[in-house]
Amino acid sequence: MKALYQELAGLLLKKKNCVALTGAGISAESGIPTFRSKGGLWEKFDPVVYASAEVFRKDPSKYWTIRGDFIRGYGEYKPNAAHYALVALEKMGILRHVITQNIDGLHKSAGSRSVTEIHGSLREIYCLKCGREYLAPHVPEGLPPCCECGGVLKPNTVLFGEQLPPEALEHAYHESATCKSMLVVGTSAVVQPAASLPYLAKRNGALVIEINPEKSFPAADYYIAQKAGPALSGIVAEIRGLN
Repeated sequence: MKALYQELAGLLLKKKNCVALTGAGISAESGIPTFRSKGGLWEKFDPVVYASAEVFRKDPSKYWTIRGDFIRGYGEYKPNAAHYALVALEKMGILRHVITQNIDGLHKSAGSRSVTEIHGSLREIYCLKCGREYLAPHVPEGLPPCCECGGVLKPNTVLFGEQLPPEALEHAYHESATCKSMLVVGTSAVVQPAASLPYLAKRNGALVIEINPEKSFPAADYYIAQKAGPALSGIVAEIRGLN
């Protein structure tokens, strides 16, 4: 494995202009459950029932049943070695941007400065009636929690059936189409449009490296069948050894 880390370290140093696409797997090492892997959240709760825009409009308590504890405990989960490795790559001038499907905010908590959260963030909560903003974990009690005006609160995240924010999506497409290398980390690569981003990078000549216990992007130039923390930390260590 060390030889592979050394090879990838040399390639990333040479190419630079790297973009990372991350999914729930990168945060699993922080204790945050994944969605689609074995034992993930959607094995226990049907996302069409508990995380769709249509159901939220009718009965927002279902969404808050599965997300309320996390939001009120926001800050208890901490970034892990993988998040900090991406910060290190950014400081080295190798990684220019992170595109994440995650809504936990851990990339920004770790110190990544250039991040697109294409599915939004659980930290930002809005009243659907008056627009007042709350910041997690400071959310009123209740199921669902309501604003002082009586309006229902909703996190600034994309639910099933909602469109991704156009500006975030456009930025993600641009970064993917113009990067020289892409790290695909901890994503199942089945949710569109995020799943198309590695293909977009590949079509435009980028080197694609997947880090995932289970392979999800068959066209990757390199595949590391490991958890994100050890793999990214190993690559960073080799880069430091070359500098």
